[in-house]
Amino acid sequence: MGRLIFLAYVRGMTDERVDGTSPVTVIGVSGAVGRHVGLQLAASGVRVRTLPPRDLLDPATLEAAVQGAGAVLLGWPFSTADGAAETVGVLAREVGRVVFLSSAAVRDVPGAGPHSPGRPEGGIEALLTACGVRHTVLRAHGFAAALEWAEEIRSTGSVRGYGGAAGLNPVDERDIAAVAVRTLAEDGHDGARYVLTGPESLTRAEQVEIIGEAAGRPACWQEVSRETARRRMSATGRPPAAADGALDFVHARLTGPEPATTTVRDLTGHPARGFRAWAADHAALFR
Repeated sequence: MGRLIFLAYVRGMTDERVDGTSPVTVIGVSGAVGRHVGLQLAASGVRVRTLPPRDLLDPATLEAAVQGAGAVLLGWPFSTADGAAETVGVLAREVGRVVFLSSAAVRDVPGAGPHSPGRPEGGIEALLTACGVRHTVLRAHGFAAALEWAEEIRSTGSVRGYGGAAGLNPVDERDIAAVAVRTLAEDGHDGARYVLTGPESLTRAEQVEIIGEAAGRPACWQEVSRETARRRMSATGRPPAAADGALDFVHARLTGPEPATTTVRDLTGHPARGFRAWAADHAALFR
């Protein structure tokens, strides 16, 4: 599998030896994606090293952690790109390849490069290109975003939000992890910008209804104005620019549903998992 590094979103730095291969570390990738990447790499006999996300912004600590690494899986768990230039600079000096877990909100603007207004991922993609390091970008919007609705569905049986008719195409975190492991493990992906989706575009309202069916209780979408949604997002601490960027992304999908891609099948050999299967697997969280 080559010399890889895995920097996971966990507390404390550890280095668990699986066998004699070089370690793999993923920086800043949390939750289900990070967990599944770790499991899949370990199943392949790869040594796993972990580093807390706060050290992502400490160049000296990061440099020590990636010494001798062949590749890095990079996520960016912060709301701005502050400090990203230093981080990317360290990775460009110390590793041979970076796989960046970006966002489905990033769009390529002809003549202007990758843009994701209100989000840092487009800027980080541009930094990776500018520094010349071999890199691959995975643009994805995971199913786990629906977990933000769990408390509302449990308590009221509804979700209040903006853009219930927006057609989005999230992708299962297990599929994101499988693509990430594949692009880390083999050559031939340098410079690629892979858009990862599920098998079908569903509106946000349809997603809520599917969750209700899986949980065995009715659940529905209650539309609110964009400004109301913006105030609710700001109340949770999301920066204004990030809130506007997220709402712009949803608004754009009202008239143009997000199309499905075949990237998961093309890279892993199996079809992308659907939202209904994910909802069934996580139904207990919504009861």
